[in-house]
Amino acid sequence: MTGSKTENKYRIHYSNLFWITLVHVGAIAAIPFYNFANLMTVLIGVFILAPLAINLGFHRLIAHRAFKAPNWFVYFVATFGAMMGGGAPIHWAASHRIHHQFSDNDGDPHDSRKGFWYAHMLHLFETTVEESDGSDIKKYASDLLADRYLVWLNKNWMWFALSALPIFYLIGGWSMVLWGGFMRLTVMWHVMWLVNSATHMWGYQTYNSKDNTRNNWWVGILAAGEGWHNNHHAFPSCAAHGRKWYEFDLTYFMIRILEVVGIATKVKHPVEPNAKKKAHDGLVA
Repeated sequence: MTGSKTENKYRIHYSNLFWITLVHVGAIAAIPFYNFANLMTVLIGVFILAPLAINLGFHRLIAHRAFKAPNWFVYFVATFGAMMGGGAPIHWAASHRIHHQFSDNDGDPHDSRKGFWYAHMLHLFETTVEESDGSDIKKYASDLLADRYLVWLNKNWMWFALSALPIFYLIGGWSMVLWGGFMRLTVMWHVMWLVNSATHMWGYQTYNSKDNTRNNWWVGILAAGEGWHNNHHAFPSCAAHGRKWYEFDLTYFMIRILEVVGIATKVKHPVEPNAKKKAHDGLVA
């Protein structure tokens, strides 16, 4: 994914095509093995652990630097995010930063102008030379390349994702592997992807973010605060995505807890959460 995609030829991303298809097939195979324990594994993974690892870790901490944290915590959430199946952390951050720079314009990795399903998941089945050779990471995530552990994790994240499967097997056998591994990951992915698709199409705009981003209440609930996407694009580095009293942001609540116990510092809080101002006017502490 690159900031000049219009100048590059797309090619099929065979690795993504294989793994995403395999995980979805596994999720379908899991359906006959439904039980309460397996369902709870999915719910906890998607609605509690994913917000900590992906929303808080990959997104607000690593990609946007919305707050500071000790290295051990950065490494913990990055590793946990990889184990959850969130992908390579540096690649994730670089792609997301590109999205913010070119949101709903040429160069956006998941341009919503190409339709719901393209923004949702079809973009994952194509790549560019710049994404494949690492040029995008060097350009958009050079700060993260200075960290040896994150670089190592970026190359080896898949082993952490696969390591979760034998753990699930020890806990509950093959049915737990199918539900805790494949079903959980499928549901988690689609919830994450809704932020790229649904929140660029349906909802309301509070700020002039100069793109198609929307605040979508049901994605806000499902994605633990990530659905207040117009707010986020207006103030990308702010730790809080919810700005109004009814825009509940579970991920921001987690950050506040970390701040109270001293793990999160220099948190970029909203100063005037109800103010209607032009985007990027410095409405963060």
